[in-house]
Amino acid sequence: MKRISTCLHFFVYSNLFVAACAALMTTQVYLLLQNSSAFTPFTGFVFFSTLCSYSFHWYLTGPSAVASQRIHWLERNRSVHILFFFVGLAGSIYFLRFFLPYWIWIGGALAATFLYSAPKIPNQYLRQLRKAALGKTIFLAAVWTYVSTVLPVIIAGQQWETRHSLFTISRYFFVYAVCILFDYRDRADDRAAGIRSLITFLSEENIRKLFIFSLLVFCGATLALLHYHFRLTDILLLLAPGFILALLYRKATHDFGDMLYYFVLDGLLAFSSLLTLFTRI
Repeated sequence: MKRISTCLHFFVYSNLFVAACAALMTTQVYLLLQNSSAFTPFTGFVFFSTLCSYSFHWYLTGPSAVASQRIHWLERNRSVHILFFFVGLAGSIYFLRFFLPYWIWIGGALAATFLYSAPKIPNQYLRQLRKAALGKTIFLAAVWTYVSTVLPVIIAGQQWETRHSLFTISRYFFVYAVCILFDYRDRADDRAAGIRSLITFLSEENIRKLFIFSLLVFCGATLALLHYHFRLTDILLLLAPGFILALLYRKATHDFGDMLYYFVLDGLLAFSSLLTLFTRI
């Protein structure tokens, strides 16, 4: 049992898990919006670029004001993030060669990803970005949505339609709802680091209202996809993680355990993607 726990912690804390989640989210776009193969070179690019960026981000992460098993793991295994940063970089470069004509679209995503981690870099100018981080939750959700949803459509050369917009809105507001919980948990760290995020300013009640609003928009946009020939089964699969997230709100705002956040909540990002993949096998 201890070996299983050790392996699970490694899988989650090394960022392999979140990279797999990002790749799965991309496969869902191919399955639902393009009716094509689930696994493409772009799926590989998303996996390795996510592994690279998260390894970079976590390598720069310091002590936490909240008790964190992951931080303790990081202190003992920081070299793992160095290794996976270079593994992710190599994999990203390999798969990027397939998408050179789209370099401007991908370059924008890479720049945005760097900006999210830039305030952690020990440089006085880059750390000034902490003061401009009021919308970091909005920004992070936008980057996740752009990479996992918008880019696959652009690279496939599809004409943008209403169904693409609805799917993008659905995914964005679900990711944003998850990010709200992460920001809620990180409020003490953000205040200590001088990071001004929206959640650090809002009251408990207003945070809850923002969370509910995000899930309502997510549900509305998802249900609207029924008018664009989405199967009822696929709609229910898309909605499933939203209902689970709503049920977890109270627990997540009282229990800041790492596995709840980095395994369960991060896992919900890809939960409907995994279910969709299973229905297509």
